[in-house]
Amino acid sequence: MIYWKKLSKEERNNKVQKALNANVNFAKDTSLGYPASKLDDKVFYDADFLKDAPVLQTFVANPNHIGCHTLGDSESAFKGTHVLEKEVLDVLAVDVFKANPNGYDGYISPGGTEANIQAIWMYRNLFQYKNQAMLAEIVILTSEDTHYSIPKAANVLQLDWLKIPVAFENREINALALEAIIVTAKENGKKYFIVVSNMGTTMFGSVDNPEVYTTILEKYNLEYKLHIDGAYGGFVYPFSNEKSIINFSNPKISSITIDAHKMLQAPYGTGVFICRKGLIENVLTKEAQYVEGMDLTLCGSRSGANAVAVWMILFTYGPHEWFEKVSVLQMRTQYLCSELDNLGIRYFREPHMNIVTIHSEFIPKSIAEKYDLVPETHNAENKWYKIVLMNHVEVQHLTIFIDELKETLLCLKEN
Repeated sequence: MIYWKKLSKEERNNKVQKALNANVNFAKDTSLGYPASKLDDKVFYDADFLKDAPVLQTFVANPNHIGCHTLGDSESAFKGTHVLEKEVLDVLAVDVFKANPNGYDGYISPGGTEANIQAIWMYRNLFQYKNQAMLAEIVILTSEDTHYSIPKAANVLQLDWLKIPVAFENREINALALEAIIVTAKENGKKYFIVVSNMGTTMFGSVDNPEVYTTILEKYNLEYKLHIDGAYGGFVYPFSNEKSIINFSNPKISSITIDAHKMLQAPYGTGVFICRKGLIENVLTKEAQYVEGMDLTLCGSRSGANAVAVWMILFTYGPHEWFEKVSVLQMRTQYLCSELDNLGIRYFREPHMNIVTIHSEFIPKSIAEKYDLVPETHNAENKWYKIVLMNHVEVQHLTIFIDELKETLLCLKEN
C-alpha cells in the first residue's frame, strides 16, 4: 500500500481540522462572492460535541467540492478538504484498484448511479469527438443483471442499450448470445460499444468476467470502452479475492464505479468515479467559466462532507482492519450457505461476495416479510429473495432465521 494506512483518532481529528482551517470560514471570513455558506445556525446549531466530531464539523462548514481535484485547479476557498478527497482517491485508485500514481482522474460522486452515467457520458463524447460518431452508431452493452442506472443513462444520453442474457442458476453471461447480439448490432450499423461489466450485481452479487466481452468485440475488430460497475462489490471483491485482475492492472479497463454508502457505511449518497488519465476531459463544461478550475462532473456542486466521511472511514480502519472486516463477513456468508445446504435450499452466491440470493420457492412470504428479504421483483412472479451479509447481520441473527425457516418448511411439508 502506498497511500492507505491507519491513523489514530487524534491524527484524524487534527488532519480534518487542519483541512477545515485551510478552507474559507463563512462564519468569520468576509467572503462576498460565494452563493453558499455554512449550515444555518438557527437550524444546525453549533454544539459543544462538534469539537470531537470532525465529520459533523465538516457538514456544518459545508464545503463545496465542485470540479475534479485530480486535474488542474480547484476552488481555492475549499482547498483544505479538497486535499482529503484527493487522498481518498489515491487510496482507492492506486492501492485498491492498481492504477499508476498520478495516472487517473476521479471524484466523489453523489452515488453510483451518477458515477455510471458519468462513465457512459464520457465515452459517448469520446466517440463523438474522436471518431465523429453518430448517436445511432454508439451502443451500451451489459448483462441483464446490470443496475437500473444503465437504462437511465441510455435514456438521458439517447443511446441504445443491449442486454445480454445470463444463466439462471450461475448468473454467467451467455457468450453465444453475446456474440450473436454483437454481430447483429454490427450489421445494424453499431460501431462503438460502451461495455459495463459488473463487479457485484445488486440482486445477486454476481461478478462478470470482462474478458467475455472484450474477446468477442476484438474478434470483430470493434472499438469499445470498458467500464466496471463495482458500486456494491468495490469494497468487497478486491479484498476477498486478492487474485482479482478486475482493476487498472488490466489495460482494457478504463473506468470503475464504487459506492461508499454501501459496504463502507458512508452517508447516502456517496459514490466514487475513477478513470484513466486522458478521458474525463471529454465531459468538460466549458461554459462554467466562473468556476475556478474545470467542471468535469455531471453533478457540479457536491458535498465535501461526504468526501471527508469516506476519508475518516478509510483511515480509521486502514487496509489490514478492512481486510479483517471483509473476512469476517465472508465467514458469516459461508455459515449461512452451509446451513442452507443442510436444508437442501437452492441459492446463488458468488464465492467472493457477501450476498446470498435464495430461490423464492423455499422462502414463505411470512418469512420474507418478517426479515425484510429483498425480492427480485415487486411487480411480477418473484423467483428470488436476497440476503446481504452486512456488518449488523451477526451469526445469532442467521441462526434465528435458519431455525424459523426450518420450522416453517417442516410444517409446510407435513401439511
